[in-house]
Amino acid sequence: MPFVTIGGITLHHRRVEANSKARPIVFINSLGTDFRIWDEVVLALDGEMPLLVYDKRGHGLSDIGDIRSIDDHVDDLSGLIDHFGLGKVVLCGLSVGGLIAQGFYARRPEDVEALILCDTAHKIGTTDSWNTRIATVESKGIQAIADAVLKVWFTPAFHSARLPELDGYWNMMTRQALAGYIGTCVAVRDADFTDAARRIAVPTVCVVGDQDGSTPSDLVRSLAALIPGARFEIIRDAGHIPCVEQPQALVTLIREFIASLPSGAETHG
Repeated sequence: MPFVTIGGITLHHRRVEANSKARPIVFINSLGTDFRIWDEVVLALDGEMPLLVYDKRGHGLSDIGDIRSIDDHVDDLSGLIDHFGLGKVVLCGLSVGGLIAQGFYARRPEDVEALILCDTAHKIGTTDSWNTRIATVESKGIQAIADAVLKVWFTPAFHSARLPELDGYWNMMTRQALAGYIGTCVAVRDADFTDAARRIAVPTVCVVGDQDGSTPSDLVRSLAALIPGARFEIIRDAGHIPCVEQPQALVTLIREFIASLPSGAETHG
């Protein structure tokens, strides 16, 4: 299993090389998940372009570390990109991963070729809603909210037809480190990229599942409206995690988006 230590934090990751001149895509996962949510997408894109997935701190097999803000997650992403010498990258972030992508762009815009912002927003939730979640998890554990969260992660069709997978994702969520989950909740609660989104000046597509109950389509559409020239796309028959529920639709969108980038995106460095 590949591990690398960045700024004192050991991060679990997976790289997929390719003989392509396309920019690398870095995938950033959501709250309460690890990089396995991207498995079907990575499998489909294997060989077409360089890919990097990783468990953000506090999740999966990565260190928990100290999580006080989105900047802590941006530090890790920045360190990974530098460690592997990726140069300019395409960032594909889901939910909090989309906030991390926006945070990286705000810090290092010259190192971003394009953004794929999935089921995310410039600001997610309210202070009260996050404080309520944090208090519940602190007193009762992640298990206390897991069933409700999975109802917005996946559509009713997924819940009825894909029970073994549903059990697996329940396990994935509830087995995350409590400190990592709570710390990332705090980071999301306090993140606000409303003004920063207006300054994004690279090709961007904002994507949402049509049945996302966590970051509904109107919220994601409002992010796209803030970003000059951003596209807005809806994936049918998907909840909050289209890369699990409708991976082929997301792969098709990613391929088309990458193909639409200026020719300069084909060269590393």
